[in-house]
Amino acid sequence: MKKNIAVVGCGHWGKNLVRNFSGLEVLAAVCDPNVELAQKYATDYKVKSLSFAEIVGDESIEGVVLAVPAPFHASLAVAAMKAGKHVYVEKPLAMNQIEAREMIDTSKEKNVQLMVGHLLQYHPVFVAVLDLVKTGKLGNLNYIYSNRLSFGKVRSEEDVIWSFAPHDISMILSLTGQEPRSVRTESSNILQSSVADIATLHLEFQFGLKAHISLSWINPCKEQKLVVIGESAMIVFDDTQPWDQKLALYAHGIGLSGDVPHLEKSEVQYVEVAQSEPLKNECQHFLDVVNGHLTPLTDGGEGLRVLNVLSAATLSKNSNNVVEINAV
Repeated sequence: MKKNIAVVGCGHWGKNLVRNFSGLEVLAAVCDPNVELAQKYATDYKVKSLSFAEIVGDESIEGVVLAVPAPFHASLAVAAMKAGKHVYVEKPLAMNQIEAREMIDTSKEKNVQLMVGHLLQYHPVFVAVLDLVKTGKLGNLNYIYSNRLSFGKVRSEEDVIWSFAPHDISMILSLTGQEPRSVRTESSNILQSSVADIATLHLEFQFGLKAHISLSWINPCKEQKLVVIGESAMIVFDDTQPWDQKLALYAHGIGLSGDVPHLEKSEVQYVEVAQSEPLKNECQHFLDVVNGHLTPLTDGGEGLRVLNVLSAATLSKNSNNVVEINAV
């Protein structure tokens, strides 16, 4: 197996990427501003510890994985792509649309691929959810909501919206097949005066479809749940449950007693999904992109659409108004 992938950033999340690319037998080098940390992982995984400049200049390295703070995403990704490297950058794609478009334009100009780490797109259970929706098992969608709640880790460089919401926005855009027309954000700054710790995003789409996303990193219990309500069935993706109970389908219906609607409850059905690690799937996908020059499932365009919603949500939070979104 050709060792052609370098991971830049060996910290909180980067160490998981290092582990997975090493497990796939393609890790060539690691890089981190903390040279001692980089050397530790280089020793543990028997690879080189290189500076970013050395990675960019190494012709044997074809793919660069960026697990660095979001303000560095654009500059490092552009530098790597200008050197002819394919790039996988963790979410969010960039800090704003100008940076994102520069990244996308550079990937096209240099004929390399740009992939963003929207992990749940590679989760087998979400893949099954998306299949149920696309094959019409739920009928027309009526409402979607997602809860991403936990106790820590608190951040100061980004708020809970930018830290947690990219995953949920990415899933909701895939399920609806469209971008929202508007977003309204409610938030609370509890631990730090300038950083939102709790937030709820209300999204409105065409034809009356609505969705909301609840976020918190000071919730006493961990919750990672996506609920999709259709006209003929409902599904719940609860990632805190055991694997065989992560995807529940409820064939609830709506009946009429005269002119009065009533709900017809059904028993839960757990949908069988083959188990695999989402991050390993995502890393394998990037490896396939690098070796086969495929277009990533979560490419720069998908990252930009998510970024548009994030930016609108922040504008709504700051202005306390509904913000219209222009599709890209």
